[in-house]
Amino acid sequence: MIPQEPAGVVVGVDLGGTKTAAALVGPGGDAGPVRAVPTPALDGPDAVLDAVAALVTDVVRAAGAPLRAVGVGAAGVIDAGRGTVVSATRTFAGWPGTDVAGGLRRRLAPLAGAGGPVVTVENDVDAHAAGEVWRGAAAGAGSALLVAVGTGVGGSVVLDGRPLRGAHHVAGEMGHMPVPGAEGLRCACGRTGHLEAIGAGPAIHRRYRGLGGDAASPDARDVVARAVAGDDLAVRVVRAAGEAVGRAVAGVMTVLDPEVVVVGGGVAAAGDLWWSALVGALRAEVVDVLGDVPVLPAALGADAAVVGAARGAWRASAAVPPLVPSVPTAPGAAP
Repeated sequence: MIPQEPAGVVVGVDLGGTKTAAALVGPGGDAGPVRAVPTPALDGPDAVLDAVAALVTDVVRAAGAPLRAVGVGAAGVIDAGRGTVVSATRTFAGWPGTDVAGGLRRRLAPLAGAGGPVVTVENDVDAHAAGEVWRGAAAGAGSALLVAVGTGVGGSVVLDGRPLRGAHHVAGEMGHMPVPGAEGLRCACGRTGHLEAIGAGPAIHRRYRGLGGDAASPDARDVVARAVAGDDLAVRVVRAAGEAVGRAVAGVMTVLDPEVVVVGGGVAAAGDLWWSALVGALRAEVVDVLGDVPVLPAALGADAAVVGAARGAWRASAAVPPLVPSVPTAPGAAP
């Protein structure tokens, strides 16, 4: 059993386009067993929120305690202050404009005490980053850049323990940066030349087949497997994808000067060919003073967004320690 405070349990939720996962998360970041259900993303917002509420209900009832708070890491551009969806891809039907926080608060009210549960909502990659800074590869870092490379390419910047949101809720979003090598390649956003058009998993598969690769290849995993087996075209495509991500990361590092870079997502599991291409391109691009910044694989795996989303709920529902201790101001220095 995950330790909780007497006021109730906190649940972290990772709401993705394919599946939704949830677990109890204690005040120290320890997660209980993760439960998952398919996300009815094409059935509309009400169906999605009903599924999330049912999953959270199952987790809470198994704990035998009232619900204190729920933290949700959701796909799409999220206004974390309001708990609403600003924009999203066609993966989620009717998702833009959805009041995720309000909808879940109403649905989960019977599980909580007077006033209902606290519900926080943030972008799923921001939640992933918060989890890695709290309990993962970037634990203890004052600043971190997290890059998630999978179906798309996402990014998040964490400063002093909090994800940087930005004026339009897209801070750290790297997938739509123009990068060398992607010229003429169409991105999912409709434009050409963006990182996601060359670095994401579907882009790897699409480019391999477009350059004359085996038409029977079903997906990016197959392309990576072919690269490992020595298929020259697959090697070239996988390496180009890693290099493109490395160049983009180098650009963001140069602007933000993070203490650590963490890379996760399904494509990040592609192996040494992809990783060596990413790190090699990154090290070749950054100025010398940034040459030793650690570039680490994500440590929490699929649980990262659940843990990070719960951290937001804990922060909103109780006075909890910051992710990174404050640095004392030197005598005589400006505060």
